[in-house]
Amino acid sequence: MGVYAQTTLQYHLKKGDVFKVKQDAEQIITQELDGATHEITNHINGILEFKVLGELNNGYEVALTFKDLNLKMTSSIQGELMNVKAKEVIDADMQSKVFNTILNNPVKMVLAKTGDILKVQGGDSLVSKMARASGLEDEFSINMMKKSLENEFGSEALSNSYKQMTFIYPDKKVNVNDIWENVYNGKLKTTNVWTLKSIEDNKAKISGKAAVLMDVTDANTVMKLSGTQTTTLTADTNTGFIIHMLVEGISTGISTMTQMGGQEIPTTIKSKITYQLINK
Repeated sequence: MGVYAQTTLQYHLKKGDVFKVKQDAEQIITQELDGATHEITNHINGILEFKVLGELNNGYEVALTFKDLNLKMTSSIQGELMNVKAKEVIDADMQSKVFNTILNNPVKMVLAKTGDILKVQGGDSLVSKMARASGLEDEFSINMMKKSLENEFGSEALSNSYKQMTFIYPDKKVNVNDIWENVYNGKLKTTNVWTLKSIEDNKAKISGKAAVLMDVTDANTVMKLSGTQTTTLTADTNTGFIIHMLVEGISTGISTMTQMGGQEIPTTIKSKITYQLINK
């Protein structure tokens, strides 16, 4: 490929293709209140499998399956708040039963050739299965649990969450050093400006800089933050699938908690996520 050759960066997948990706994410939330600092660290790692079910006019139908998932949450004040390994079900531990249900329960998505996720099906039934697995008896508690799980594992949440990993390509041909932009919404509204750094040996190196707006509202907390995010990735130009990706971000703003009467708390979130293809 000549140095100045324009290239179409996109997914080239075929039925039966399988990609396994190891995800490792760390998020540190720091809150300042009356001169004191509270730090919460969330650590998530897991293995995701993407299996191509077929080609569509506008892209591909892909099954996303969690093969492994581990979640750990610690607080600088309260110590360990959560430590779940989805593969290890502990009878007395409701959370382990809930997260075990997520394993090997595929969710279908439609992936555009640019990597935009056009549709996700099955996230909501996954959430129902997870809530039922809790062993909770009364409908009210089950519905409360569904609501909180929907924020992470509902169809819309999964779509927004994995766009970060997949939605990287332009809808036009590009040269090395060209830039393009894409935007995705959700709890995290991200405007990404991408640059094609190089293409050699069937590997595309791409970097991204993004402005991020975070607006998260759940039962007890409202968070409004803004910040920046940088991405560096290497993708296989034959398939379009990433080989390695690093996403780092920092956002600042305020959070308010119901139990604190709506007092505004200065909040910073630092995050670092790596995705690594492990089956090739």
